[in-house]
Amino acid sequence: MTIEVPAKLYIEKLLKECRKVSIDLALLPGPVKSKVLHAMADRLTAGDEGILAENAKDVEAVGKSFEKGDTKDRMRAAVARVRLTVDQMKEMVERLHFIADLPDPIGAVTARQERPDGLQVSRVRVPIGVIGVISERSPLVTAESIALCLKSGNLCVFRGAPEWKLTHQAIDARFREAAKENGMPNGAWMLIDRPEKEIALELIRSSKYLDAIIVRGGAGLRKTVAEQAKVPVLCGDGGLTHFYVDEDSDISVAQNLVINSKVQQAGASNALDTLLVQQIVARQFLPPLINRLLDQFKVEVHACPKTVALMGQMAMTGHTAIIPATDADWQTQFAGPTLAVKMVEDLDEALAHISRHGPCLTAGIATTRYESAMRFTREVDAGAVLVNASTRLHAGDSFGMGNDVGLSVGKLHAKGPIGLEQMTCEKYVAFGSGQLRLPHPVPETYFDAIMLKRP
Repeated sequence: MTIEVPAKLYIEKLLKECRKVSIDLALLPGPVKSKVLHAMADRLTAGDEGILAENAKDVEAVGKSFEKGDTKDRMRAAVARVRLTVDQMKEMVERLHFIADLPDPIGAVTARQERPDGLQVSRVRVPIGVIGVISERSPLVTAESIALCLKSGNLCVFRGAPEWKLTHQAIDARFREAAKENGMPNGAWMLIDRPEKEIALELIRSSKYLDAIIVRGGAGLRKTVAEQAKVPVLCGDGGLTHFYVDEDSDISVAQNLVINSKVQQAGASNALDTLLVQQIVARQFLPPLINRLLDQFKVEVHACPKTVALMGQMAMTGHTAIIPATDADWQTQFAGPTLAVKMVEDLDEALAHISRHGPCLTAGIATTRYESAMRFTREVDAGAVLVNASTRLHAGDSFGMGNDVGLSVGKLHAKGPIGLEQMTCEKYVAFGSGQLRLPHPVPETYFDAIMLKRP
């Protein structure tokens, strides 16, 4: 009978080993990292049938975990969530090749100056170190997280959702084969497949060995990490997404922006949560938009009293009713097909609402008025602010940064997409020719180092 090592001891031993490997990983040349990532992608392509076969076992296990009394819809949704498709495998491979081809951020000099005394001072990008990733999301996030950490010289300690256990193990095995054959240090990333919640808790409390945490999951997971973490949270996908429609806006453009922001991928962290509409344009803008959201896209709409009154006056035959909003709705990141809608008197009220109901991850404005756009960008505190563009564009690839491990509202490291550069920190490197901090403790007459020798 095998006895499981206690969670605390297990994590401590694992991270102690990771700390040693992370030093070698940080010094790995860019071409070697790129070669390894391309090889990992090729190995996924060659072994996709085996990965899908293991995923089928995970799917079967999820299906069997449901009791007879559970609804078929819940079971179908759970099974669909865990199932990995051929197209998803192809996307995984494409992302790995893309990350491999990105410029290596390590060693990049971000600033350089020469001081009056001749000291050459530079700021240089270096890895953060050992990064823990806790994810409830698909194996695509697993592959992407490991690849981005590798490319940025960081060691990834990945703890995924237990329902993908066999799928993760199959991907990890192929990654390790490719890494071993192409010069990557052994243990360049770590996959934790023990399912206990205590393992995740011990990981986020490991301030002695872990340098940062990345959270990829829902509000419950983010809340737990925020309350329990003893290391900096680099990225957490938390925060609300707001969109404001100004009186000076192109109505058809604004409606398309709202639909794309909400419906393109309703569960995404940058999908629209709260729509604010200036009441002057509400009568023209809201009824056709809400009807489309309800009927065509099956979005549940929670609306303020003014919006409920407006929609009540319209011909609603055959339409699903909207739901009166509660105070909690203005503070909810829905992560699904639900949208809160509120009429506001003007830009002032919209800005006040966004400020009051935060933190704000993504904010968008539809307007043709330059002054309104500039004021919105200046005054909204968000990970990203978009003018006349979908909130779904708040992402590393849309911003020309490449792939990201998520979006951040943090104030101490980086806002917005956390990509390769944001997974590094900067250190100062200074070159001198004998410069001293004055006053020097040795009299000026005896600056010559020979004079300091003892007789």
